[in-house]
Amino acid sequence: MIKLLLVGVWVAGITLGSVYASMRYTSAPVESSEEQARLAVQEYLPGEMITVPVLRDGGVQGYFLTKLSFAVDKTKVKTLQVPFKETVTNALFDILVGKQLINVEDSKSFDLANFKSAVKAGLNEQMKNEVVFEVLVEQLEYLSKADVARVANPDTRKQPEPVALVDRNGNTAHDVIPGAKEKIAAGH
Repeated sequence: MIKLLLVGVWVAGITLGSVYASMRYTSAPVESSEEQARLAVQEYLPGEMITVPVLRDGGVQGYFLTKLSFAVDKTKVKTLQVPFKETVTNALFDILVGKQLINVEDSKSFDLANFKSAVKAGLNEQMKNEVVFEVLVEQLEYLSKADVARVANPDTRKQPEPVALVDRNGNTAHDVIPGAKEKIAAGH
C-alpha cells in the first residue's frame, strides 16, 4: 500500500516537473518589431453592402453584391480627406466596372487572392498611402439582369438565390472579422 502511494506521488511529481519545465523553457512566438508596430495601429473596419453594376454591350447585364471589411491603419484613416467608405465604393467601381477584374462568363478564371490584393492595391493607390493592410471578403455574389427582373416581379413563386463566386481554387468569399462575433454577442 505504501509502495502504491509512493509511486503515485512520484508520478505526480514527475508530471508537475515536466509541465513546469516545458512552460519555463518554451518561448513565445517571436514577432518582428515591424509586425508589432503594425498590430499596434491596426483596426478592423466593417464594410457595407455595395451593389456594383456589370456594364457590357452598352447596358447593365447584372449586379455584383459585395461586402468587404478591412484591416486598416487607424491613425492614417483619420487623416483621409475623403471618408473611407466613399473611397471604398469608388475603388470598387473602378476595379469591378473599369478594370473588369471579374469575368462573369468565365468564373473559373476568378482568383479570390488576386481580387483581394487588387482591391488593397487600388485603395492604397487612391489614398496615396499604405492605409489598408488586409481586405476581408465577407460576401461577393452576382445577380444577372434576369434574376433581378424575377425578384422584382411579385408573381414569381420561386425567388432565386444569389450565386456565390468561386475562384479557380474552389474558395468562396466568407472572411470573418476577428472579434466581430464577440462584439455581437456582447451587444455592442
